[in-house]
Amino acid sequence: MSIELLDRLNERRAVVGVIGLGYVGLPLAVEFARGGLRVIGFDLDRSRVDLINQGKSYIPDVPTEMVEALVARGKLAAATDFGRLSETDAVIICVPTPLRKTKEPDISYILAAAEQVKSHLHSPQLVVLESTTYPGTTDEVVLPMLKDTGLVLDKDFYLAFSPERVDPGNKQFQTHNIPKVVGGVSAASTEIAAALYQTIVGEVHAVSSARVAETAKLLENTYRSVNIGLVNEMAQLCYHLGIDSWEVIGAAATKPFGFMAFYPGPGIGGHCIPLDPHYLSWKARLHGFEARFIGLAEEVNSHMPDHVVQLVQDGLNAHTKAVKGSRILIVGVAYKRDINDVRESPALGIVDRLMHKGATVSYHDPFVPEMSVDGRGSLASVALIDEVLSGCDCAVIVTDHSDVDYARVLRLAPLVVDTRNVTRRLAMPEFEGKIVRL
Repeated sequence: MSIELLDRLNERRAVVGVIGLGYVGLPLAVEFARGGLRVIGFDLDRSRVDLINQGKSYIPDVPTEMVEALVARGKLAAATDFGRLSETDAVIICVPTPLRKTKEPDISYILAAAEQVKSHLHSPQLVVLESTTYPGTTDEVVLPMLKDTGLVLDKDFYLAFSPERVDPGNKQFQTHNIPKVVGGVSAASTEIAAALYQTIVGEVHAVSSARVAETAKLLENTYRSVNIGLVNEMAQLCYHLGIDSWEVIGAAATKPFGFMAFYPGPGIGGHCIPLDPHYLSWKARLHGFEARFIGLAEEVNSHMPDHVVQLVQDGLNAHTKAVKGSRILIVGVAYKRDINDVRESPALGIVDRLMHKGATVSYHDPFVPEMSVDGRGSLASVALIDEVLSGCDCAVIVTDHSDVDYARVLRLAPLVVDTRNVTRRLAMPEFEGKIVRL
């Protein structure tokens, strides 16, 4: 094992490279820089690189003041020139891992990043993959690429997987206080990767292999997907039975053991829950195993935008109106509260379905000034003024941003479909007839 590399990490003399400066990579780069290491972030997007080098942040969870201070101290820099990987002691890959249209894994970004690492691999150096992927990617795909250089594992380079656990918008849990799972392709790789992360987090949980670490990440999000699917199905069932699903969950949650409350919503979004379970089920199918729970949860969750549209339709019918020709205002389009990310947001499907039925759709989101709707161009956020609220036929609360005045929405809109249960605490008898809850 490289004592030299361990010493550089433990003494915080190491240079860390982070490939991919999005929602995962930039917060991680900032934490290493705050921990005293020098960090070079790599990205193909010149505008991102320029903003960082100017001391500016484009990620809501990372304050510009923090980036500015780290850049000024020489602890953080960004580059599009991957040749600077030769300056690094450790490289962390944080690139996107989307799905193809066939819902099969697309690891092209990982392959491209690994090619850059391969071209500039030197001894001694640690390489860590953080991008969520199927079990076996690190040792079946990345390891052979690095071995092609002629450098030797556990002598010249070390390789590990450590899953990202970023939760955008979460004020309580951020990179520095979320335990890191680390699994190397060898025992020495695990030890050195653990030493890297111990410079910025309080707890590192080492596992026996990269495959275990890869699968642990997929289990985390599959667990959430399956439980959200269960409660979303319960919400639909309760709607058909005329029972308040939120009251049911609140009652069940009083049990101090054997129950963990999950809550229904308009669908799942973001870069993890809608995608990650498919990586696990795809790998399972290659081995002749069908992961039925994963598929069923995906089916239920992907149906939720249709259920929301049904709620809109039922609410308008009760007001003797049709969806066609109605003016529908979507309140919140980001996939979760208080962030600007619309990746896989259920709002996209809801907007598309309502437009298909002939509705005139507008939206308000203080975090998303503009968004694209597949095949329908783009929409710009409208101001939530009195005329907009009173002039719509139905307001649909899809994302419960903190700074929206929901009492005003409830007072002025003639009909409100609430998919997040934010109106319950505001409800008064005179408003109950205009609220449809998920």
